[in-house]
Amino acid sequence: MDLVRANHILADKGVVDAFGHVSVRLPERSDRFLIARSMAPALVRGPDILELDLSGTSVGRSVAKSYVERFIHAEIYRARPDVGAIVHSHSPAVIPFGVTSTALRPIFHMSAFLGERTPIFDIHDAVGDSDMLIRNAPLGVALADCLGTSNAVLQRGHGSTVVGTTLQEAVFRAVYLEINARLQTDAARLGPITFLSAGEAELADAAVRQQVDRAWDLWAQAAGDHHG
Repeated sequence: MDLVRANHILADKGVVDAFGHVSVRLPERSDRFLIARSMAPALVRGPDILELDLSGTSVGRSVAKSYVERFIHAEIYRARPDVGAIVHSHSPAVIPFGVTSTALRPIFHMSAFLGERTPIFDIHDAVGDSDMLIRNAPLGVALADCLGTSNAVLQRGHGSTVVGTTLQEAVFRAVYLEINARLQTDAARLGPITFLSAGEAELADAAVRQQVDRAWDLWAQAAGDHHG
């Protein structure tokens, strides 16, 4: 199934390692979503997929536990009817942009979905000292509020969360968020950066979104999960 493929692609592309997770909303039940049980994404198989409601509770008979941070997914789905899939990761090149004053901005057309700015969620503002995890619904709500209408949100000292209208789009954006972070860091060493303008980002994103399946098919094959 595509959610299994998504886990494997994200692992193969280095967006997730032993940690991180991806979910997809059920098209026939907007108040339900699918996500793996708590495990390394590269190891996910069909039987590991759980169905949860928007309280983060398992709907089926499985006694397997999903990720502690399932509330990221539940509360973003609740707040954003347009979102069909979510990726949460700790991809390494992105982390510095959540802990410095340097904003993560689109440096090329493939990351145009970032728009003019990428919001940063600071969990300390919500609860003070913590283990940095979104482990309950109120924290999920706070993160969803920070995300707002954006396509990505950084989490200080933690990682990032990316959304898409489809599973393929969310995976695409998670991969290119990491690539954009690496390119922006490299470009900053050379001199001032000319980022995409707001208009360029809007037009480029509309064009790139039409080509998401091309990347998905290639990445699925590379990860050993063939399309179809």
